[in-house]
Amino acid sequence: MANISWFIPQLIEGSGGHRTMLQHAEFLESKGHNCIIYLEDKSGKTEGCDLIFNLFRIRLKNVFYGWDKFQPCDVAVATIWYSAPFVASLPFDCKRLYFVQDYEAYFNPVGDSYLMAENSYSYGLIPITIGRWLRYKLKNDFSINAFHFEFGVNNKIYKRINTIPKQKAICFIYQPDKPRRCSRIGIEALGIVKHSMPDVKIYLYGSTIKENLWFEHENLGLLPLDSCNELYNKCAVGLCISSSNPSRVPFEMMQSGLPVVEIWRENNLYDFDHDAMLLCKQTPESIAEGLMKILNDDSLAKHMGESGEKFMVGRTLENENEGFYDAFLSAINNTDSVTTDLVRSYKRPPFETKNIRPDIANTLYNQNNNLMKRIYSKLPLSIKNKIRSFIKS
Repeated sequence: MANISWFIPQLIEGSGGHRTMLQHAEFLESKGHNCIIYLEDKSGKTEGCDLIFNLFRIRLKNVFYGWDKFQPCDVAVATIWYSAPFVASLPFDCKRLYFVQDYEAYFNPVGDSYLMAENSYSYGLIPITIGRWLRYKLKNDFSINAFHFEFGVNNKIYKRINTIPKQKAICFIYQPDKPRRCSRIGIEALGIVKHSMPDVKIYLYGSTIKENLWFEHENLGLLPLDSCNELYNKCAVGLCISSSNPSRVPFEMMQSGLPVVEIWRENNLYDFDHDAMLLCKQTPESIAEGLMKILNDDSLAKHMGESGEKFMVGRTLENENEGFYDAFLSAINNTDSVTTDLVRSYKRPPFETKNIRPDIANTLYNQNNNLMKRIYSKLPLSIKNKIRSFIKS
């Protein structure tokens, strides 16, 4: 069995990416391998294994603070773009893998960080991607063959609960600290929905950040996983926006029988189903129209919810773990990766609306007019008379 070193960025509470890395390391240990976790953070006051357990309820045996604590191993795994050159330069022979969960160049403006993130694919590491789009992206843009495994969901947590009453409500994973989650576009879309359908309940969740918004809503903050499932069961539609990868969240929503709205971009076309999801043009107007389309059509919502559950049959966390393990074994055993072309699973064009919000222009117009009216009302009568005479002339 192999000694496997994981070089992991600083832990973030509630991070799905960290949870995915750590759950697969835990699964490798269940198969008899020895995983050593090196955390980027060097300032930890809590034992590393306890910190991981406290944040993610995952128990790993060997956890160290600082990548510089590395020891020789059989397999080294990079998990973030700037760990790729580090793993490539380790001064001993080993298999060097790259666990890719996001197209991380998209996290940055087009500049040094963007190009350096793309450069991470050029160090000769063997990529293992979660989902099909990232594998497609590496092959199409960089001529790099990667291994991939399919997304899975913990079906012991995420499931339909028929005893929870449905509300006329939308839940939106709101993470303004992550630009790729497009929180501004999502909030603008929800504002349009709330203006058009004032009785719709809006739930935000997914972050400790709580901001004042111009429409009525409830911010639930960070939720435990079982509370996420309860939220999905009581809502009529879920909104998740991801611009840099296929997010895990829509799979969890579908497993719970919740119709999902996302944006129509290449990253969402290779892993999702067109009967269970509505991919909208990336404008707030189109997203809002898509949400209202589902809210106003019970038969469509029912069809999407059932289609999502059907799509998720067999996509369990156990099968994801096994898929990752198969990819891992293929990578370390020099098995040729699959080279067949990947095709889109989402076949429909983007849902879009021709409606254009009048609110921006009207708001500015009304603000200016109201300002002039306030100024005019305070003028002396003699000045008002001169203005009237000037206008008449």
